[in-house]
Order: sequence, then C-alpha cells, then structure tokens
Amino acid sequence: MRFLLLEQTVRAVLCSKCGTDLPDGSQFCLKCGEPIRGPETKPAVETSSPSDARTHRPAPAGRRGPIIWIFLAIVLVAILWAATSSNPFAQGLQELSGSKQDQTIVGAPFTVSAHSFRYYKLPPTEANHVLVVGQFTVANATPGAEGSGRDASDEDIEVYVMSDSAFAVWQNGYAANYVYESGRVARGNVETQLADDAGIYYLVFSNKFSKSAKRVNADFALRYRSWMPPSVRRAGERFWNWFGL
Repeated sequence: MRFLLLEQTVRAVLCSKCGTDLPDGSQFCLKCGEPIRGPETKPAVETSSPSDARTHRPAPAGRRGPIIWIFLAIVLVAILWAATSSNPFAQGLQELSGSKQDQTIVGAPFTVSAHSFRYYKLPPTEANHVLVVGQFTVANATPGAEGSGRDASDEDIEVYVMSDSAFAVWQNGYAANYVYESGRVARGNVETQLADDAGIYYLVFSNKFSKSAKRVNADFALRYRSWMPPSVRRAGERFWNWFGL
C-alpha cells in the first residue's frame, strides 16, 4: 500500500512585485495593480510502504550454497569413477593422467653365455592390467669358448615372458605356453599384458641355440595401469559394477 503525504497549501499574502501586504482573496495588488497568482502548493512526496521493500528485496546469497555442494559432489563422484573403474574409457583417462607406476625389472647390460640363458623373476602382484614393457638389443657377439666361428645366430637372442609353470617345463627342454615369445632376433620392443591371477612370471633371455656368448642391452619394467592399491581398486570395481558403470 502506498501513501501520499501532502503538505498544507500556503497562501500568498504579499504582492510579488512591490511586496504590499494584501488581504485574502485579492486578485490584484491594491498599490501597483499586479495580478495576484493563485495559492502555491508544494508537490506531493511519494513513499513506499515496508511491505513494498520486502517484495523487491533480492534473494539471500546463502540459497546458492546447496547448488554449489551438489555440483562439487558430482565432480568428486566422476573423479572416483575415473580412478577406480575398470571401464575402458576410465582406463584411458587413467593413462592420459599419467597414473602409470613402473617397477624396473632390468635396466643395465648383461651377458648371456653360450648354450645358456638368463632370467629375471617378476614379483607377484595382485594388481590388474599389469604390462611387461621394454626393449632389448644384442651387442656385437663375443666368441665363446667352444669356437670362434660366426653365423647369423651370433647376433640374435630369444626373449620370453612365461608363467612359473611354463618356465619349469621350458627349462627341461619342452615346449610351453608363453605369454610372449620374440623368436630369434637382434633387437625388439616388448609390451605384453600379464594375466590377472597374481602368479609369478619370468622374463627370460635365451642363448641356448648359439655357441657364442651375447652381450645384451635391455631396459624392462612392470607397468601398472592404475596407481590405486589393488584392494581399493577391486572394491571400486564391485561398486561401479553394481551400478552398471
């Protein structure tokens, strides 16, 4: 509701020209004949009621708080999903974010004797999506004790990645199932994934076929595609699978 406050009308009692005091109701000055103007009034002053002020008051800033918290919660859930889910898209995000954690297997040159082999036992792990990655190169062959003849095999080596049971069979001279087999090559790049069975594996450099010792430059590591502890990752995978994510 609005109120109009009007001030009382103030009548003119003096002539505007000569200043003669005139009686009420005079239309002309009795001295100079100047017409007398009508009563002057001040303009009305408009005010608003307190209810109008409440109507136009802006909403308090505190009401935006719940919206911000909901947004932050959504962002946090998305980050946890990307870090713990086994979804291929989530795994790709983990790799893009640099979440790989390498564990060195071998990173220095070594020699493999003639008709022999050299192996590296990989530590057992409960993590999923573990890769054996690396590269190797055979240096100039060193003549073995059995002779100094050279042939094509003097520049080659055989590289294997195999399970514990397969390694036992292979040592006895039998064929086995290999996770990776390079064949007889002078150099190569390896990237092979281990099975998610928390078993023991071996990285083997075989020179059984050659009568010359080999000098090998190798750089190999275990690469974990997720930095999360296995128990946390498994719990996360069960949780997201329950939601179908």
